[in-house]
Amino acid sequence: MHFLQLLFRANSAVLLLVFCLQLWTNKAQENTRRVIILNAVIPNTAHPNEEFTVTITVGTELRECIVVKASLVSRTPIEGSFNYKYTVCICKDYPRTLFWDIAMNQTAKIAAVAQIVREKGICPNDEAVVPVVPKTAYTVEKIHIV
Repeated sequence: MHFLQLLFRANSAVLLLVFCLQLWTNKAQENTRRVIILNAVIPNTAHPNEEFTVTITVGTELRECIVVKASLVSRTPIEGSFNYKYTVCICKDYPRTLFWDIAMNQTAKIAAVAQIVREKGICPNDEAVVPVVPKTAYTVEKIHIV
């Protein structure tokens, strides 16, 4: 009888150990890579018709490269002789920094948008992937024209 009591106590300890290991394993699986990392530098204020620079840096933590189309979007007209969209190859150790020199006449909100697209001929050897997870990142900033 005493032997059976000892056996049941050992099973409880083993079950508790397995439960703790299962919790620790689940926490380790939550550490996922970010697909798109977007950092935008947009000034808060500017003067009418004065050119200012909008800079965004796009990166990824994926092991594979991705093709990203980056653009500026605003309901207010943006003036400047530039291409509103860039299509670039982004790899883990090679983030890209994109620049726009623009001018505006009135206070507005500008959105910097980065979206993963499926295009060939952008990345070397066409080795880019298109992940299943969310494929768009954006940030919105307000520029006051004073």
